[in-house]
Amino acid sequence: MQKTVAVIGSARREGNTGKLIDMIAKVLTIEVIDLNTKNISAFDYEHKNIEDDFLPLMDHILQHDNIIFVSPVYWFSMSAPMKIFIDRFSDFLAVEDLKPQGRALRGKVGYVVATSISKEIDDSFLDAFTKTFDYLGMGYGGCIHINCENGFQVDSYQNDINNFIAKLQSS
Repeated sequence: MQKTVAVIGSARREGNTGKLIDMIAKVLTIEVIDLNTKNISAFDYEHKNIEDDFLPLMDHILQHDNIIFVSPVYWFSMSAPMKIFIDRFSDFLAVEDLKPQGRALRGKVGYVVATSISKEIDDSFLDAFTKTFDYLGMGYGGCIHINCENGFQVDSYQNDINNFIAKLQSS
């Protein structure tokens, strides 16, 4: 089983959030999956979208112990691609044949990588992830957040980045 994978949902893959996860991924030598390159439809109660990229993507992600969820903070919340991706976890609760995949999330550890234009990450942003992890039986490994109000200036966050990487390396 592979150790860690990152999933990014951002309007700009090469933006601040993308730069941050790429720095982390380079040190950890992990894959970064861009949700914008996948065809993932919004959750629907009739499950007409079951043939999109969500299930194959999840089969791949479930081969990892640690899942890094990467999103900029948009209006106190995660990005739309990330929200759609997480909403689709509902398929694992609603479709009987998919419940074993949903149960496979138990014991995985979720991490969060985020950027914003605020000094502190908003609790509502982080709660959306941590409460989802808890509901699914996942652990919460931690979060790294960088304030990019004045652009992508990581120098003052290098210790935080190093500590986040060290936490993943020791997991």
